[in-house]
Amino acid sequence: MFQRVFGAVVLVAALLTAPLAATPPADAAPPGERDVIATLFQWNWNSVATACRDQLGPDGYGAVQVSPPAEHVVLRDQGHPWWQDYQPVSYRIDSTRRGTRAEFADMVRTCHDAGVKVYVDAVVNHMTGQEECGTGSAGSRYCHYSYPEAGYGHGDFHHCGRNGNDDIVNYRDRYEVQNCELVNLADLDTGSEYVRDRIGAYLNDLLSLGVDGFRVDAAKHMPATDVAALVSRLDRPAYVYQEVLYGEGEPITPEEYLGNGDVYDQRYARDLAKIFNSEKLAYLRDFGTAVPSEQVIVFVDNHDSQRGGETMTYRDGARYSLANAFMLAWPVGTPKVMSSYTFSDYDAGPPSDAAGNTTDAACGSAAWQCEHDWQPIRNMVAFHNEVRGEPVVRWWDNGNDTIAFGRGDKGYVVVNDESSAVTGRSFHTALPEGTYCDVLHGDVVDGGCTGPSYLVNADGWFRADIGAHDGLALHAGARVG
Repeated sequence: MFQRVFGAVVLVAALLTAPLAATPPADAAPPGERDVIATLFQWNWNSVATACRDQLGPDGYGAVQVSPPAEHVVLRDQGHPWWQDYQPVSYRIDSTRRGTRAEFADMVRTCHDAGVKVYVDAVVNHMTGQEECGTGSAGSRYCHYSYPEAGYGHGDFHHCGRNGNDDIVNYRDRYEVQNCELVNLADLDTGSEYVRDRIGAYLNDLLSLGVDGFRVDAAKHMPATDVAALVSRLDRPAYVYQEVLYGEGEPITPEEYLGNGDVYDQRYARDLAKIFNSEKLAYLRDFGTAVPSEQVIVFVDNHDSQRGGETMTYRDGARYSLANAFMLAWPVGTPKVMSSYTFSDYDAGPPSDAAGNTTDAACGSAAWQCEHDWQPIRNMVAFHNEVRGEPVVRWWDNGNDTIAFGRGDKGYVVVNDESSAVTGRSFHTALPEGTYCDVLHGDVVDGGCTGPSYLVNADGWFRADIGAHDGLALHAGARVG
């Protein structure tokens, strides 16, 4: 959801290492044995294509979530902030700061060729929040309640008559949340059949280019019945997951939207951060979600929470990798991995040229974080795929911040978030006897491991030293002897 904070939010900087033919339609569910989603936040279309071919496909990701592919406002005087892309001017899939329609279509084809599905961040609750009229990224003129290219006029928007400016103030008032404006963004009347048809045409245009699914942005701000009406207009099945952020005491809950598809619930990320930062990893033994596991997207952070300070982020370095490793090893939800760029203030947009167009992602540079390609995270995607459907077995913890568990006889992971190493300990797995590559620290290459490997004996035991804020992960697909 677009959540603008007025004024700069200063964060501690700590850079870390670490044509147009449609392709075959997708099922309306995460893809088979490869369900991990990588969010390449604000990446341009050509860079997404390259990542699908060279990283996501080979590493076992099932899908990529891309930023909104619709004409948006251009805010030069504000430095082209990231959130300008969440203010649509029209539904033209052309001349956004990430590329052209042809480049978008080529990206979809390239990702499909790599075995990676494409999910679009679909902004359909609102249009712009600008009081002044302007020109969008593809040249379309607009005013706050007038979008000729999209086919909208004043009567196509909610005008709730609350709070003196139509903005949402009380999140415990269902009417206000779903009929007033989210930080002045012109709120579409998604109860209108005409508006539903316009949005449906946009989504179907994306489907015609081969898109496989949609993250419905700000779904909480539309009644579940309105979202259902939009889904019913799709020309073919597509995977749908809806952003419905839970708020304590609020009347709108993620569970209301399960009939439309899966939901995007931030409680998992907040709770995981709380356990890592101020509680004990031993509490993860029963870690779960309020939403049924098979219908929830889980994540360590997203583009909003990165900036809101309520979850872990790339700035947490090795501990962030461990949190992602746990998520990918634990059998709850469909995991989504964040991949972002370096920023030092809330509003900062992606690396761009002088005209505000996003430059190609360069994972070796300080400007891009590329968390999806950090060795511990990318290798845990293969771990996740290997252990799908296997139960948690042989849980062990030290009562504090070191845990270990297996996934059937397919995998075993140890996470140590203590400030000191765990030395000379033997761990008991259900893995078959053999030598396994520790995929948190090494890759399997030519039958060997570029990092440490461990011998599991016939009884399932192996001995290891685990560094502070470190771990290891072994799985059947990384057996090297």
